[in-house]
Amino acid sequence: MNRRALMTTTLIAAGAMMSETNEAEAQAAPDRENTLIMELKDNGRVTIQLRPDLAPLHVERIKTLTRQGLYDNTPFHRVIEGFMAQGGDPTGTGMGGFRDRGFADIRAEFSPPSRARFLRGTCGMARAQDPNSANSQFFIMFAPTPSLDGQYTIWGQVTSGMEFVDRIKRGVGGSGAVPAPADRLIRMRVLADT
Repeated sequence: MNRRALMTTTLIAAGAMMSETNEAEAQAAPDRENTLIMELKDNGRVTIQLRPDLAPLHVERIKTLTRQGLYDNTPFHRVIEGFMAQGGDPTGTGMGGFRDRGFADIRAEFSPPSRARFLRGTCGMARAQDPNSANSQFFIMFAPTPSLDGQYTIWGQVTSGMEFVDRIKRGVGGSGAVPAPADRLIRMRVLADT
C-alpha cells in the first residue's frame, strides 16, 4: 500500500471513529428541553425524560405547568403500594386541576402497547372516566401494570432517582388516599431552565 493510500485510509478510519463518538455523546446528552427535575423529600432528585413523541399535548402541558411553578408544593394524594404514586392536584383531593386558571382538559394521547407500556418508572396522566379529561394530575408507576397499556397517556419515564419515588408516603385502603400530612412534590423544573 502506498503512502497516499495509507494516509487516506487512516483519515477515513479516524473520521468514522469521531463520527461514532459524536453520535454516542449526542445520544448520551440529555435533551434539556424534554427533561424534568423533580425535587422530593430527603433531598430526593428525580429525573424524568419527557416523551413528546408519544404525547406532545401532554408534554407541553406538563412543561407549561412546571414553568409556571404550579406543581411546586403539591401533595401526592393517592399512593398505592406496588402500583403508583399520584400527584399534581393543587387541592390534594383527587378532584382538582388547573381549569380555574384557564387550562382546559386535554384529549387522550394513548399509545398502543407495541409502542409504549406502563412499566416501573413510567409517568402517566391521570383522568376521570372520560378519556379526554386529563388536566394536571399525573402518576408514576412503582411496578409494571399491563392493564393500563393503551388506556392512559404516557408522557415520560423516570431515568434516575426512582429510589426517592419509592419513599413517597403510602395511602390507606383500596383508594390509596394518603392521610395528612401527605408527602409533597417540593419543586419541579425543566432542565433547560436551570
